[in-house]
Amino acid sequence: MQKPDHPYVGMWVTADGHVRHELLPNGRYDEARGNRESAYQGRYEVTGDHIEYWDDTGFTADGDFIDGVLHHAGMILYRRE
Repeated sequence: MQKPDHPYVGMWVTADGHVRHELLPNGRYDEARGNRESAYQGRYEVTGDHIEYWDDTGFTADGDFIDGVLHHAGMILYRRE
């Protein structure tokens, strides 16, 4: 489980705002796509600058935080304050 003060907890969005990942402090995530809120949900774990996702529907994905930017599944997401 991630700690509430983990540096990557929060909202991450693509430049066009279409994909939005909210990394919650309890180790869960909620992904919205366009007008579809909560399109994907599941758990995540961060080790160093690497993130692993386990979606509730059964698929897995991963990504890396590089220079404050999340690179995930061919997308680039930026932190939204």
